[in-house]
Amino acid sequence: MGKKVLVLGETRDGQLRNVSFEAVAAGKKVAQGGEVIGVLIGESVSMLANELIQYGADRVLAVEDAKLSQYTPDGYSQAFMAVVEQEQPEGIVFGHTALGKDLSPKIAAKLNAGLISDATSVEEEDGAIVFTRPIYSGKAFEKIIVKDRLIFATVRPNNIQSLEKDESRSGDATSVSVSITDLRTVIQDVVRKAAGGVDLSEAKVIVAGGRGVKSDEGFKPLKELAGVLGGAVGASRGACDAGYCDYSMQIGQTGKVVTPDLYIACGISGAIQHLAGMSNSKVIVAINKDPDANIFNVADYGIVGDLFEVVPMLSEEIKKLKAAQL
Repeated sequence: MGKKVLVLGETRDGQLRNVSFEAVAAGKKVAQGGEVIGVLIGESVSMLANELIQYGADRVLAVEDAKLSQYTPDGYSQAFMAVVEQEQPEGIVFGHTALGKDLSPKIAAKLNAGLISDATSVEEEDGAIVFTRPIYSGKAFEKIIVKDRLIFATVRPNNIQSLEKDESRSGDATSVSVSITDLRTVIQDVVRKAAGGVDLSEAKVIVAGGRGVKSDEGFKPLKELAGVLGGAVGASRGACDAGYCDYSMQIGQTGKVVTPDLYIACGISGAIQHLAGMSNSKVIVAINKDPDANIFNVADYGIVGDLFEVVPMLSEEIKKLKAAQL
């Protein structure tokens, strides 16, 4: 018998994030033929309902209030709990983003439910839903089955394939009236340190620099290569600690965990803390002057050489290939 599953549609700058569509795909598997309901929370988000339906949601509920213009744990939990009480779901799926990691434990505690965080796979085996998630900094994986009560999980971005967009799909989009009260947190201003462009956690291509870039100027060729590939720029903890770049770019155990299609590591030695944040990338290319650098042990392709010579050459060759395709 199918289940009713709520999926949080996460927005940024008035647009749905890609992880929202991946969460819908995961929700479809959890529902096992049941109903997948998208939930949108914000000041003005109802216009995004149709896109969520086109990616697989059966219907969408929108909670709109001026107090929800910026994320706060109190406001979003009040809004989401109102939807939970109305719908009585058997499953909930969030994206494992900064918002999802903050909100999901709060909701799970209110529901007295278990939480499967950072799932990288959702599959059906012998009628049961099996979640796979990394443990021990990605050195091992565990499989989890929820035997009773509510199924609640967050899914890692870029790991679950979203469904094909079907513009012919239609479904109901309705508003849920919620009184948002007693907010203990008020957002006065949002200052973004992250560079504009592709979101690091959702990027399909990442070019990352370590201590080998030597300075903030050393990131220029990496940014150029990322621009040519339509990707994002990241960094190791070492590069951030050295002041070469902002900590918002940090990838690793104490930074962002990413799983792009292509990860190009430039001047990164391959400390275990960094590998914990990128070792599940589909293809890893390492560029390092030290042939014994640990990064080569996880790389699919390795280039032993000076990144300041290799990276510009890569950029030029890729530009030539792109020009030839036009």
